[in-house]
Amino acid sequence: MKTNLHIVFPGTCREAFAFYEKTFGSKIQFSMTYSDAPGGSPVPESSNDLIIHTAMPLNNVILMGCDAPKGRPQTIGGFQVAISCDDEAHVNRLYSALSEGGSVQMPLGKTFWSPLFGMVTDKFGVAWMIGIDGPQPA
Repeated sequence: MKTNLHIVFPGTCREAFAFYEKTFGSKIQFSMTYSDAPGGSPVPESSNDLIIHTAMPLNNVILMGCDAPKGRPQTIGGFQVAISCDDEAHVNRLYSALSEGGSVQMPLGKTFWSPLFGMVTDKFGVAWMIGIDGPQPA
């Protein structure tokens, strides 16, 4: 079994994934608009330029996304994407990039489970937990 992550955006999917490409140093592998979908799709014409599906690798998962079609609003929430890094420089770079234009929920610092950990919500409303894995219980 393989698990991936799919995020529904309120019309900002293209912008968000361009930002994630830059932030994570990854590349979008596939992207399609609603107008690219086969005929007969029950989506209003006003959504034609919105993203119906996009995907890029992010470590060992595929980060996927789409825009909610107009008339079907959907808010982002109820989850956090957790990123584990091997070194402080990587954590600091990701935390800084993801918090720019967003909001900090927990400043970077030492916790009982990690030598460096923080939480932010990016400018697109996606919540992130970023840190270094600490010692694992035996």
